[in-house]
Amino acid sequence: MIQYKRLSTDEISRQLFKDFIRHQNVTKCWRKERGEWVVKEAPFVDDWTEEDYGFLVSCLKNTILLGGFVYGAFCDGKCKGFVSVESEWFGDEQEYLDLSSIHISEDMRKKGIGRTLFLAAKEWAKKQGAKKLYISAHSAVETQAFYRSMGCVEAKVYNQKHVEQEPYDCQLECSL
Repeated sequence: MIQYKRLSTDEISRQLFKDFIRHQNVTKCWRKERGEWVVKEAPFVDDWTEEDYGFLVSCLKNTILLGGFVYGAFCDGKCKGFVSVESEWFGDEQEYLDLSSIHISEDMRKKGIGRTLFLAAKEWAKKQGAKKLYISAHSAVETQAFYRSMGCVEAKVYNQKHVEQEPYDCQLECSL
């Protein structure tokens, strides 16, 4: 049985992710060419290094310290998924909050955990007064299929910080 809870800075450490498997075999990705979205062959394996986990821990702690939301999914006491939403507003009308991460351990995908975490993020953002969640998401076909199933569409306003950091990510929004 999966248990969900909001996380505190004290709970976030490298140890929290010792049983988390961040692995994805990517074969095809969405790319925008001449204003149109097309699927392209782009094979690679996405695995996190120790440096990546260190950066993740730092980012999640910062999210909480700045008033954001970090929510985890646990199976037998082991973290198997998490989502984070930043507290900083942006957009022309300051209507967006940024869903900065959502990840499910490879061994627990396709069990509804991502959906539950995403809905919790939407609920939290809506309670803060947001009108939309902004998502700068991996362009892998499978990743984009998840977001589309959650009602996300291409963002009307792009967050330039994300575009500069991850030029191949898809910039999405989801109305709340």
